[in-house]
Amino acid sequence: MSKVSVERITKIVRLIRKRGSVSMAFLIDELEVSEASVKRDLEFLRDRMGCPLEWDRSKRGYVIRDEVTEGGRFELPGVWFDSSEVFALLTMLHLVEGVQPGLLEDHIAPLKSRLRGMLAEGTKSVRPLERKLRLVHFAPRKVEPKHFQVIAGALLEGRRLELTYWNRERREQTQRTISPQKLVYYRENWILDAWCHLRQGLRSFALEAIERARVLDQHSVEISQQELDEHFRAGYGIFAGPAKHRARLKFTAARAQWVSKETWHHDQTSSVEPDGSYILEIPYSNDHELVMDLLRHSPEVEVLAPAELRQKLHAALCEAASINRPVSSQ
Repeated sequence: MSKVSVERITKIVRLIRKRGSVSMAFLIDELEVSEASVKRDLEFLRDRMGCPLEWDRSKRGYVIRDEVTEGGRFELPGVWFDSSEVFALLTMLHLVEGVQPGLLEDHIAPLKSRLRGMLAEGTKSVRPLERKLRLVHFAPRKVEPKHFQVIAGALLEGRRLELTYWNRERREQTQRTISPQKLVYYRENWILDAWCHLRQGLRSFALEAIERARVLDQHSVEISQQELDEHFRAGYGIFAGPAKHRARLKFTAARAQWVSKETWHHDQTSSVEPDGSYILEIPYSNDHELVMDLLRHSPEVEVLAPAELRQKLHAALCEAASINRPVSSQ
């Protein structure tokens, strides 16, 4: 295929599938090549690939006659990728590698090899292309690989788990029997959503805080997807539960350029003020994570309501200012 582009061939077939028919002028404009190049591509599709490609006078364009193809529908043989698909697969490869180095290396290595093999079918060289993409991961917490494998296995097999869990807020070790429901990768860290048989309710467990995990013979309690969504999506961030509060936040016009493009909560509302400032309203159940996000945006954000959240942010800012008071040079 020296003079015929794999990407152009793929694109021609997709354009015809999408539009029903395409004219020569349209293909020249869309592919940004000469008429001679398009003709070579069309001939290659017809003669070498067996594509039932015809000029339809009534549609004034090229069409694919699937009805004359054995098997019913013409498809390009093998695995073919255009540039956007190659880039999407590269992104997947880097995401898999960056989830946590070493966590599932034995399991991920064959997948990476297969992805690279698939990519090689649509491009001359994969390794140089991989260097054109960089995903930066920040502050992931270390998870024991053996714990991850035990938890993932129990989740897929529908088995209960017995955990030894370190509660960071109370600084104490607890023993839990849980029915795992879903693994969540959130802000660079792994969370396990589960039904806790000790608390008789849905809870979230940070994987790096699990000190021991053992699979039990008992089947997990299955919680409906609707109940999981109602519980975990109502709160703010990783903190679940019914949203009892609604924060009203005002960002400066300068900061609004970024925040107005962000989704903080699926049920948020927002508006832009005449002075360019940005008003964001979000529901929340627990304000711990929300306060941390507001500290990140301070002093470009003001809490308009509720008063309790405003007071908590003020206290955190005062404490930070006290701790970071400039040291006298004398």
